[in-house]
Amino acid sequence: MSSTHWSIRRDIALFSKGDIALAVVLTLGTAFWGDLFDDGTVRPVATTISSLGLTLPVVLRRRRPLMMLAIVSVAGLVQCAVVPGPTAALLAVPVVAYSVARGVDGTSSRLVLVCGLIGAIMGPLRWLDSPHFSAGNVSQGSLFGMLFIMCSTAVLVPYLIGRRLRENDIAAQERARAEIQRYEVTLAAREERARSTEARVRNDIARELHDVVAHSLSVIVVQAEGGKALAQRNPEGAGEVLDTIAETGREALTEMRRIVGVLRAGPGNAEYAPQPGLADIPTMTGRAGERLDLVVTGTRPAVPASLELTAYRVVQEAVTNFLKHAGPEAHCRVDIAYRPDAVEIVVTDDGLGARAADDGEGNGLRGMRERVVAMGGQVSAQPLPTRGFQVRALLPLDIDHLNVGYLDSAPPFGSR
Repeated sequence: MSSTHWSIRRDIALFSKGDIALAVVLTLGTAFWGDLFDDGTVRPVATTISSLGLTLPVVLRRRRPLMMLAIVSVAGLVQCAVVPGPTAALLAVPVVAYSVARGVDGTSSRLVLVCGLIGAIMGPLRWLDSPHFSAGNVSQGSLFGMLFIMCSTAVLVPYLIGRRLRENDIAAQERARAEIQRYEVTLAAREERARSTEARVRNDIARELHDVVAHSLSVIVVQAEGGKALAQRNPEGAGEVLDTIAETGREALTEMRRIVGVLRAGPGNAEYAPQPGLADIPTMTGRAGERLDLVVTGTRPAVPASLELTAYRVVQEAVTNFLKHAGPEAHCRVDIAYRPDAVEIVVTDDGLGARAADDGEGNGLRGMRERVVAMGGQVSAQPLPTRGFQVRALLPLDIDHLNVGYLDSAPPFGSR
């Protein structure tokens, strides 16, 4: 059974207790008084029964308001016929008018006004004809007018109050529905943002794939060339080189497989591997061989995974460029300084520098700059004055306090 249904049943049960109490109070307080102007000639049984017909149906005022109106209207007509004067049970009429106005929609609620108008005419006419009702010095017409106004007011005023409260309830429900609609719109916008984020992440994964392939293949090529020369002088050392090539190839294939799996799989179906970070830099640079030195100063801080990945990719791209362009006799030094406010990376080699071959089609340095700028950092990459090449990057731990741009007004990047 739905929660809405249980809520309705709970509300009905709560209202029924109050309605029963109200009906009991009206019945005990008014139904047994008889005709207010009775001199003993009116039959008390008829008066009591018709009065019960006016008060007892109040128990239905929330569950069946129109049924209550029908029963009270019939009882009122019967009382008008058998009882010559008004009774205390007529106090139930304002309750009936209010209940119908509060609980019934639209045109149907106006039935209580029709019934009230009929009662406001027939009741006073019946009472004026009764020998027990004395008008004193007031004319019959004036007395009828006063009685008509009193009876009409007893119906109209509770009806207007009930309608006003019902309109307030409807307005509150409309506001609640509007809140729900706004919430649904918010959810839809959130889902749209999630889809946009997913698309952006997939594009980032594609860029990761490019970085993995470029670096891994560069390491493999360099190690293979060195291993070929080493195989003649030191066969055992050549075996270590082959192990490095195999390990690099396996790791590259594993990462490529998972990245491609993310691109192909739907949301929630892909397996994600941990992204490389600062702790993985020594392993990555170690594969470049003896021509590369890594120097780390300071204590590695706890930083967001995105910043760790950016630092890793900066070093990876710089080392890849060194392996591709610096020449076979060049050496490289990677300095990583963990400062209180930033991570500083400097990669310097003594290779060909500006004399290195460049086909103009590379995107590695451009991608490096995009990564660093996205972290609020600064970066430069340029040939040194004499020979060699240097990459410098500053990644702030608090990106709100550093400007984004080039270090030392460095010239624009090449396509290296």
